[in-house]
Amino acid sequence: MAFLLSTEQCLMAQLYFYYSAMNAGKSTALLQSAYNYEERGMRSEIFTAQLDNRFGEGKVTSRIGLAKPAHLFDSDTQLFQHIEALHQDQPLNAVFIDEAQFLSKAQVMQLIHVVDDLDIPVLAYGLRTDFLGETFTGSHYLLAWADKLTELKTVCHCGRKANFVVRLDEQGYAIRHGEQVEIGGNDRYESMCRKHFKSLVWGHLPI
Repeated sequence: MAFLLSTEQCLMAQLYFYYSAMNAGKSTALLQSAYNYEERGMRSEIFTAQLDNRFGEGKVTSRIGLAKPAHLFDSDTQLFQHIEALHQDQPLNAVFIDEAQFLSKAQVMQLIHVVDDLDIPVLAYGLRTDFLGETFTGSHYLLAWADKLTELKTVCHCGRKANFVVRLDEQGYAIRHGEQVEIGGNDRYESMCRKHFKSLVWGHLPI
């Protein structure tokens, strides 16, 4: 699903958060939307998390082979200042944030200032929860503060909607503890419905 904001929406800039489990096509949707802006002669910039370098640094890459250069952000990046400088150099029509779950609370607030003070729409894409079913910091505040929320859907192996992510060990068993952030692909993570996630990850917890 590709998104292009109308002229009316651009005049009323908003913060959008497109969230999902893994393998729901977040990067593909982002790249399609950015291409739509470019095709219409509108300027956008893409940011992605520095720590996710599975497909190389400084670009957003989708599973179907689409790719586009991107600015990198880490926990110290001042997003408002960076975006303001880009906007002053040449007016921006939109800003895209990939891997938005890795934003800090302060960075989500900076994006709000981009929307409200610079009148630039911000479209953020990211995971809602981690491998234990807990929200990431960036996702937590985007869910609370974004103007528009959209779930990008994918499916569990059983056919239900998958809205949780399970982290797997080398033998394919679900992991129930560890650091929140551990970069990996389909060999380390699997999207599942709540029923199957619960049985694998929360099954040992008391009711």
